[in-house]
Amino acid sequence: MFTLLYKEMINDDFQVEKNVFVVFYSGERAKSKILKICDAFGANRYPFTDDQGKQYQMITEVLGKLSELKATIDIGQLHRDNLWQTIGYEFEQWNLLVKKEKSIYHTLNMLSLDVTKKCLVGEGWCPVFARDQIQNVLQRATMDSNSQVGAIFQVLQTKESPPTYFRTNKFTSAIQEIVDAYGVAKYQEANPGVFTIITFPFLFAVMFGDWGHGICLFLATLYFIFREKKLSRQKLGDIMEMTFGGRYVIMMMALFSIYTGLIYNEFFSVPFELFGSSAYGCRDSTCRDDSTVGLIKVRDTYPFGVDPKWHGSRSELPFLNSLKMKMSILLGVAQMNLGIVLSYYNAKFFGNDLNIWYQFLPQMIFLNSLFGYLSLLIIVKWCTGSQADLYHVMIYMFLSPTDDLGENQLFFGQRFLQIVLLLLALVAVPWMLFPKPFLLKKQHEERHRGQSYAPLQYTDDGNSFELEIDHGSHGHEEFEFSEVFVHQLIHTIEFVLGAVSNTASYLRLWALSLAHSELSSVFYEKVLLLAWGFNNVIILIIGIVVFIFATVGVLLVMETLSAFLHALRLHWVEFQNKFYQGDGYKFSPFSFALISDDEE
Repeated sequence: MFTLLYKEMINDDFQVEKNVFVVFYSGERAKSKILKICDAFGANRYPFTDDQGKQYQMITEVLGKLSELKATIDIGQLHRDNLWQTIGYEFEQWNLLVKKEKSIYHTLNMLSLDVTKKCLVGEGWCPVFARDQIQNVLQRATMDSNSQVGAIFQVLQTKESPPTYFRTNKFTSAIQEIVDAYGVAKYQEANPGVFTIITFPFLFAVMFGDWGHGICLFLATLYFIFREKKLSRQKLGDIMEMTFGGRYVIMMMALFSIYTGLIYNEFFSVPFELFGSSAYGCRDSTCRDDSTVGLIKVRDTYPFGVDPKWHGSRSELPFLNSLKMKMSILLGVAQMNLGIVLSYYNAKFFGNDLNIWYQFLPQMIFLNSLFGYLSLLIIVKWCTGSQADLYHVMIYMFLSPTDDLGENQLFFGQRFLQIVLLLLALVAVPWMLFPKPFLLKKQHEERHRGQSYAPLQYTDDGNSFELEIDHGSHGHEEFEFSEVFVHQLIHTIEFVLGAVSNTASYLRLWALSLAHSELSSVFYEKVLLLAWGFNNVIILIIGIVVFIFATVGVLLVMETLSAFLHALRLHWVEFQNKFYQGDGYKFSPFSFALISDDEE
């Protein structure tokens, strides 16, 4: 028996290994055994004749069958490829159609039959401005379907809290998503997104103030804006998807960064005399080093931003630190006051007088008696050029309020004003704490007084009375005074401590601005200028490449993300906790446009 191993090519991707063998035997008995063995192993048997003519005929027949099988396989593969191509063209449309049908039937499963079991009844929410549009659509659907019974659209009264819906566009949607990530506004609650459109990119820019970096960020954003139609149809990665979705927020951040960079007078940490000559000069004509000998004011104040002479001088860091620290406090107090004012409008809209008299007023008094007064001192010191130590003023306002201020006095009557403000701040704390729980208890008792009585009604025979009981009412709801008081105590302590910690938290504006400026200065001086000083083209090229990568990687990516997160925290915690409950739920309408590709 001779064997031969070969591979039969079924197609280009699949191969079958077979052993070919030829058996020579003598006698019928050996033939019978061989046939049984072949059958047991499932071998294909092909008889081979001794006649040479019949051998050629058999070979011809086998070759013909092979060509027929090959043609059949080729036609099958061609048909399969055409079928796959047709399915590929139609798959997305079929998939979307199936998802639409699935979502329709999923929504229909939420409906219920009416008492007649002839129509479906469903309840849902819709925006008020969309009522007429919905009625028109229902009427058009009735006409198009030739239905004998039209759809009935009826507005129902309910005690359930409606969902919250804000109409946005591609410019405001990203800001609204930032606000909603903290919590969705309660129905008809003041929306902080209206103010966040401006305050968020502005506070970011305070920490990212460099108009050179702002221009780079702005140019990168323009790429996403000009190609938004094409990019919106593409499948982007997670990071690119977030960046593309917030392209208009980043554009605002870049524009405000250019503005604050012009105020700081920093272009990749380099100052420019864009708005005229510096107001300072050397003391005399023999002065050579105006950064070490000293400067005097020789002309009018620099019209816009920081005077370029401050950069590089020995007083640069103390001056900019003082400027940015005071500016951070002013911005923080202003934004916190805005949050408290919005709490007043919330309380006024919902008719909650207790929150106006025992939350808004004491909070406004407490915050401005301390940090509003500090902001006033900063402005007065800037306007008068006084050398008063504001740290000393604020510390001894608490420790020794009756002592004479001496050289730290900024205006007449300051000591008396400090005593009054300190007393107001002390009074504001019990004002927030005690009245509201007792008044809530009194309101509860008055609201439920007389509920144990019910009117008597005639019975059917007209001779007796029976007590009418409202089984639908919830009865007398218990008022947990201790729980309400503890809640108010926590709220009061949170605000008092938060007024201090939140104001200190705004100093991150100063800290990150300083870090950004110093990093930019280090990259410019220790990389670019150092490479320039070698007077070598290769070293200069290497220095420029390192400077570009350091600027993009650290300042334009990492610092941007850091400033973004800090601005996010200032809005979520320091601003929104003054008025924003965020305990609502978002309006999620049935819409084919909202069916995502990955939705099941």
